[in-house]
Amino acid sequence: MVIDGMADRPLEELGYKTPLEAAKTPNMDKLAKTGICGIMDPIKPGIRAGSDTSHISILGYDPYQVYTGRGPFEAAGVGVDVLEGDIAFRCNFSTANDDGIIIDRRAGRIREGTDELAEAINSITLEDNTEIIFKESTGHRAVLVLRGKNLSDQVSAADPKYDGKKWTKVLALDDSKEAQKTAGILNEVVEKSYQILKDHPLNQKRLENGENPANIILPRGAGAVPHVQAFSDKYGLKGACIAETGLIKGIAKIVGMDIVDIEGATGGIDTNLGNIVQGILDTSSEDYDFLLINIDGADEAGHDGNTKDKLEFIQKADEVVGKLNAMEDFYFILTADHSTPISVKDHTGDPVPLVINGPEIRVDDVESFNERSASKGGLCRIRGSDIMNILMDLMNKSTKFGA
Repeated sequence: MVIDGMADRPLEELGYKTPLEAAKTPNMDKLAKTGICGIMDPIKPGIRAGSDTSHISILGYDPYQVYTGRGPFEAAGVGVDVLEGDIAFRCNFSTANDDGIIIDRRAGRIREGTDELAEAINSITLEDNTEIIFKESTGHRAVLVLRGKNLSDQVSAADPKYDGKKWTKVLALDDSKEAQKTAGILNEVVEKSYQILKDHPLNQKRLENGENPANIILPRGAGAVPHVQAFSDKYGLKGACIAETGLIKGIAKIVGMDIVDIEGATGGIDTNLGNIVQGILDTSSEDYDFLLINIDGADEAGHDGNTKDKLEFIQKADEVVGKLNAMEDFYFILTADHSTPISVKDHTGDPVPLVINGPEIRVDDVESFNERSASKGGLCRIRGSDIMNILMDLMNKSTKFGA
């Protein structure tokens, strides 16, 4: 179980405690008292890991080889059947004026009707027969996949990152013909998206209601779909994933795990944790050897710099842990994928706490689960890539190295 962005730095307002230290977490503390603790660098010390690269590492894959960009994982996570060689992008539905100035990168945080807009984007045709696959995600988010010959992921983004700037012309990042071609295709798609969407009935209605229209798409996060060894082949385990965001679902899908969708799982502090618990309990009773769980609200609060929300969400996550403690005969690994300190409002390279609980664990002397206490545990300091090796050994499924 990964509590996304749970780890933090000491805050003056909390008496120089972290939110995890200040929160009431009796169930996580129980795990610590009856398990073995340590701290973990998701990738390696000092590296500010993304949620994507850290999960790749935690699952035992080398992110420096597997990770080509966020786009392919986002696309897989929203249900696009990506193929090796596809070039995929994250996208925003945004609001532009006739001069190409982006008025609102998130199109008023549009919530409804984006499936209709996606259908319109999929009507775009390109002269060289490159296929466009466009699909809406949650809110203003979407994905774009280009499928065809002689394409490259070495292209820049169309997203200017800030409102009030013109959308950025996509450029090739190397001298290859493939990159030049792909950059040209993306510029054509962005321009055509504005022509198609600006007069779309849904956007006309939004204008009438005083809402910003979603009249342009802005691709970013280019990545070629990688070749990845299936999780089941790598470990001999049948895996499933319960996650709230398309990104984590996409990573699990690309490595061949089954995806368990949870109603009301928003990825925010308002997520339906009760449904997540029930989904975990239901899935654990099925024929799976491994379950990857990601709960995201603490990360959102960290990015917002909201101490109260982060502390309260950690306490709610602790209740989830408590409801799972009744399960028997399993190994429970609880950690975070990175630190998202309130003071920074972004990911940092600080290590995160980790506890492993289960049969025949060498219990250490740690009494509570947090960043500082866990550092005194028997696991000492490990990397994310160590977790699956440790788990496979505990499950007596690893093979001996040497005579």
